[in-house]
Amino acid sequence: MNKKVLVLTGGGDCPGLNAVIRSIAKRAKKEGGWEVWGSIGAFNGILKEPQELVKLSGKRVAGIHVKGGTILKTTSKGDPLQFPIQKEDGTWEIIDRSEELINKIKEMGFEAVISIGGDGSQRISQKLHERGLNVVGVPKTIDNDLSATDLTFGFSTAVQVASDSFDKLVTTAESHHRVMIMEVMGRDAGWIALHTALSGGAEVCLIPEIPYDIEKVVSRLNKRYDKGKGFANIVVAEGAKPISGEVTERESGEVGYENTRLGGIAYQLSAQLKKAGLKADIRETVLGHTQRGGTPIAFDRILATLFGVKAFEMVLNREYGRMAAYIDNEITSVPLLDAIVEYNYIKKESFLVQAAKGIGISFGD
Repeated sequence: MNKKVLVLTGGGDCPGLNAVIRSIAKRAKKEGGWEVWGSIGAFNGILKEPQELVKLSGKRVAGIHVKGGTILKTTSKGDPLQFPIQKEDGTWEIIDRSEELINKIKEMGFEAVISIGGDGSQRISQKLHERGLNVVGVPKTIDNDLSATDLTFGFSTAVQVASDSFDKLVTTAESHHRVMIMEVMGRDAGWIALHTALSGGAEVCLIPEIPYDIEKVVSRLNKRYDKGKGFANIVVAEGAKPISGEVTERESGEVGYENTRLGGIAYQLSAQLKKAGLKADIRETVLGHTQRGGTPIAFDRILATLFGVKAFEMVLNREYGRMAAYIDNEITSVPLLDAIVEYNYIKKESFLVQAAKGIGISFGD
């Protein structure tokens, strides 16, 4: 009988997910003696009645590496350790279904689970591994906020989307002598914002790791204007905040979704600039989920493919409780604990930040 491995995608969608799924299936086919199955909607596919599983045959994965999203669907509300159940009276209860999940996976004869996901998903992977599930992780996030890997797939595509949008805003800013504010994703890390600022030539880049002084931002912008002429462009990460200020966020109100919803800092910043005396016209653009969608760029397709091959070979070698990683231009593996023990913040003294300052980009500090 063939051995079986289960694949799932959890958390937010991300360019390159399908490339990972495809490479796992193709590597398993080349090995021979293996079946690859996908769970629809992360672990929900196992826990649902009836179950939602799909066999990842060669025909099923053919050509999917160029497509955005994930053929296995995904969810941020499927934590089996804190699973939402609606009771008859309409209220919700949070229960731990991890033991039930692990038993079902083992009873179905799966040798291991390959969990493709970001920080939250890999924290779940580690907890399930501690409870006896054979898990291999693959790092996925546009935010690039996972430690123990130099890059995650999806990040470079998100930066490309943001850079393309930024280029368009530069021309309209110049035409109208305006300040254009572009808000990008990233949650508590400013990687997308910083890379986009360097790529697009922003005058100001505001990131969560460096709280900004609005007066210093205004000073930098005023240097771009002479008797009403000039223009300026700002990239701001959704998690950025002023000195002694708060992150712009709100409760999601969605059952099973633990994170607060970030977004809106572009409009807050616009109001702060006007209050601080900036005379220039200001316009705001929030890219939002456009950064998650669409075709992955070549680099992300390649990285995702390498991760998929590595993940299946980790299953072959029974390297459980570990995550595939990209370190010093090599594909390797690291303990899941190393990947989640510390959030991957931008360090203020990093060469990226210092290079940005060296070409005149202001962080408002």
